[in-house]
Amino acid sequence: MKALWLAVAQLDDPACLSVLIHSVLLSLVAYAILLGGSIWGVHEMLAAVHWPGWLAAIIGTLGVVLLAFWLFLPTVILIATLYMERIARAVDARHYPYFPSPEPAPLSVQLWDGLTLAVRVLLLNLVALALAFLPIPGIGLALAILVSGWAIGRGLFVAVAMRRMDRGPAQALYRSRRMAVLLPGMALAVAAMVPGLNLLVPIVGTAAMVHVLNRSPR
Repeated sequence: MKALWLAVAQLDDPACLSVLIHSVLLSLVAYAILLGGSIWGVHEMLAAVHWPGWLAAIIGTLGVVLLAFWLFLPTVILIATLYMERIARAVDARHYPYFPSPEPAPLSVQLWDGLTLAVRVLLLNLVALALAFLPIPGIGLALAILVSGWAIGRGLFVAVAMRRMDRGPAQALYRSRRMAVLLPGMALAVAAMVPGLNLLVPIVGTAAMVHVLNRSPR
């Protein structure tokens, strides 16, 4: 978990602050689009089944909030992918200046990995949401955090590792460092459930995975 604390401590870095501001602005625009699209989609669906107006309003409001919340974190992660290299370089500059400069993957590869990660988090968030409603108190929520933590941690770690190696070695290194990735991933999953804190997840998560990577025996 030391990697996570080091990442949080670097939030005052100008590069991280710049990424945070850009991510927040883009995320707000994305959220407005998601909210508008969700309102339109839910009300169109309800209009097709001709439910009573008051019932449609209640279900529609709940549906919009849940749908927008479900789509928000994957959208933020996808946006933050555009700034992943800037965050990683800031961490390297402060903590690992003696490391050779990485050769990041082409932008198209980074965007594809970001899209893949966003879709994985989107689907697993749905699984986590279902698990959170299991009748056994506490078990469902714990499983939800575990599932989300695995998705966020693995995705960010492999993306960061691919700055210094090919995809195959990056995935092999993840398997050897699975627990070191999972613990901060679960902490990030908990933060992702808190409005406001969820905006920090991609930034802190990227920085934390740089520490996990650079402290790995290779």
